[in-house]
Amino acid sequence: MTLKLSRREMIEALCGGAGLVGLSSILASQTLEAAVATGRYAGPALPAPAKHVIMLFMQGGPSQLDMFDNKPALKKYEGQRPSAVDLRTERSTGGLLSSPFEFKKHGQSGMEISNLLPQLSTVADDLCVVRSMYTFNPTHTPGVNLFNCGTILATRPSTGAWVAYGLGTENENLPSFVVLGGGGVGGGTSSHSGFLPSEFQGISFNSSAESPENVIPNLRNQWLDERTQRSALDAMQTLNQGYSKGFGPDTFLDGRIKSMETAFRMQSEAYDIIDLRKESQATLDEYGTTPFAKACLMSRRLVEAGVRYVHINYGGWDDHIDLNNKLIKRCPDMDQAAAALIRDLKRRGLLDETLVVWGGEFGRTPVSESGTGRDHNPFGFTVLMAGGGIRGGVTYGSTDEFGFKAVENRVSIHDLHATMLNRLGMDHTKLTYHYAGRDFRLTDVSGEVVKGILV
Repeated sequence: MTLKLSRREMIEALCGGAGLVGLSSILASQTLEAAVATGRYAGPALPAPAKHVIMLFMQGGPSQLDMFDNKPALKKYEGQRPSAVDLRTERSTGGLLSSPFEFKKHGQSGMEISNLLPQLSTVADDLCVVRSMYTFNPTHTPGVNLFNCGTILATRPSTGAWVAYGLGTENENLPSFVVLGGGGVGGGTSSHSGFLPSEFQGISFNSSAESPENVIPNLRNQWLDERTQRSALDAMQTLNQGYSKGFGPDTFLDGRIKSMETAFRMQSEAYDIIDLRKESQATLDEYGTTPFAKACLMSRRLVEAGVRYVHINYGGWDDHIDLNNKLIKRCPDMDQAAAALIRDLKRRGLLDETLVVWGGEFGRTPVSESGTGRDHNPFGFTVLMAGGGIRGGVTYGSTDEFGFKAVENRVSIHDLHATMLNRLGMDHTKLTYHYAGRDFRLTDVSGEVVKGILV
């Protein structure tokens, strides 16, 4: 069969679906090894216990004082503001506010976790609770940018883009970096590729959708079969080559072409991977049925299939008022799905090679706001880590007696990023990209690997 298309017909056909704009002539000649060997990290090869990352991002600032950082002194000095302690925040706040939730020790490690989180308590010996995180910006947007991109600037590459750039993908039929939304989508910079080639941008999936076709809309072309698409792709490649000869290389065009190559390949495998209906009823029940639960389960299926970095956004943790009631309503969903993810990864032998990270852009204050809430606290908060070469059953660092500022073994956002890259086998100082006359990196000009939590 010979495909005959006029110029107008070809352009109209190309509008039929994302998979139509690709680079099939190159794909036809690529081996699998060549296709996946796209990592650009050129530094020393470090031990790499982790191959994948799942980031559970609680946007808004979850209250560490009510979940992971027990401070009995808050009850002792309830309502007071001791003059010897600087408790100033960005807004006017009241006295010290204790947590009404009970903390108990769990696992062989005796890790203290509140009764808000009965499911995560069951995997205490797999968790590393870093209680001494700190940052320098108390405002949501720059704080989210810093957590996601290592800088308050919204135009820089996200952590997932840096990982995809450094390591490439393990599966040529799937993107190396995927962003999922669960329980409220937030964190707009979570998918940015910034000045990195656009092929490393995070691909957003609608993980709340009921059917695979709606998780990635318009992936498959409704009008053209694969053979016809192949012919159209070859024609487009000829046009691209002509453009390059006439105008020179275009990195943005190259990145878009490579992204669409992935989209074309995804037609053969992605729907199968994201179809949660293939899971057993027992697994579905273990995770739950909420948007966050679906995102967690889908993240396991994605890393199992070779995706490098999965970022899950869970918004709504900005509790300036009515904190206790909001946590009682919100935590069961997060607790069940996050714990199920860790257990599921462990059962399948994937936890050792998958680094799971849980946290927000900052935490909450030990003093009250509006009587029933807590203000933003960038000075001391908690991040959880599990698997991927991180020691389990460990509580690392501490805040002061009121849980306001990190005082022992302080860990910055850059330190967190440096540690994540280290577990993936990369020296954070050597993962760089030359742009605007200088070499940039995720950790800017700082960051130290937190060696005390490494296996």
